[in-house]
Amino acid sequence: MALLEAEGLVKHFPASRNLFGRPTAFVKAVDGVSFHVDAGETLALVGESGCGKSTVSRLVLRLIEPDHGRVRFEGRDLLALDAQQLRAFRRHAQIIFQDPYASLNPRMTVGQILGEPLALHELVPANARRARIEELLRLVGLEPRVARRYPHEFSGGQRQRIAIARALAVEPKLIICDEPVSALDVSIRSQILNLLRDLQERLGLAYIFVSHDLAVVKHIADRVAVMNLGAIVETAEAQALFAAPRHPYSRALLSAIPVPKPRAKRSRIVLEGELPSALNPPSGCRFHTRCPYVVACCRSEVPPLQADATGHATACHRTGDLPPPESIVPSDGPFSPVLEKLVAAFSGIAEGGGPSGVGTNGAIPETDA
Repeated sequence: MALLEAEGLVKHFPASRNLFGRPTAFVKAVDGVSFHVDAGETLALVGESGCGKSTVSRLVLRLIEPDHGRVRFEGRDLLALDAQQLRAFRRHAQIIFQDPYASLNPRMTVGQILGEPLALHELVPANARRARIEELLRLVGLEPRVARRYPHEFSGGQRQRIAIARALAVEPKLIICDEPVSALDVSIRSQILNLLRDLQERLGLAYIFVSHDLAVVKHIADRVAVMNLGAIVETAEAQALFAAPRHPYSRALLSAIPVPKPRAKRSRIVLEGELPSALNPPSGCRFHTRCPYVVACCRSEVPPLQADATGHATACHRTGDLPPPESIVPSDGPFSPVLEKLVAAFSGIAEGGGPSGVGTNGAIPETDA
């Protein structure tokens, strides 16, 4: 049984109302999204800004109520929970927000921020909370003495570590990471990613990783779901998708990844036409207005998300007719091994630890700026 299952999620936000207060237009942010997350794995939701990936992450936690669809956690229907049951569920699923400068209460010390969920869920006796807070800080690579300090006294990377510690405080099984490194310096990103991966291995966590940075996704994800205008158009194992993307939209996204190798070769796919509006998405395939392979049926029929024997699913009428995707993946030319290590360390996609002097858990001194 999957840890989390989402089926047919729909969320339309009112964009305008008439004189009687009734909605007359809707932003179709999420329109029929289905996926699952297994225990201990990382599912990445990727796509350009406005595709609905962050809305999906909030729907599965019921931070936003869906208009239609179902969400099950360990087989239990989350949409059927009352307020008390929903509060109990929040212990098992947490979220790390994108902006570490806005997600922490500036009027509370770090110790108070980490102690609040412990008290709310009555996980640790009052006389043992200080020790638990110190344990959480060490777990994310911070010194216990910072518990007396306020959020404004920390750098962005340190604040995100505090946010991770807060999510870990209630011992969750699932953590949603909503663009957790996009607001950080490039040199800090690899440290946070290595920390998240190390915590997953040690604690058996499952992640839903929301990002538009495909280089980051390639580093951390087990499976990838590509979203376009509120719908999933392709999903596959990360290695398979990056090696051979099938949907034209996925190919365009992957062709735009910068490659820090001067002699690498690839075919850049430039999408033409205007980006459709979520207020009035096109009929049929929502990508047909920008797709270079569009045919008549694409304009009128919605392609189903169909999987092959390997589990690689694509929502495209012409999946079998498209040219091979080898040109999308860059072919490496001669490259200095020393320079390759330096680029990897500071690009946020290093396979080992962070930059020199940083362990595999991404620990940094508390004076990091």
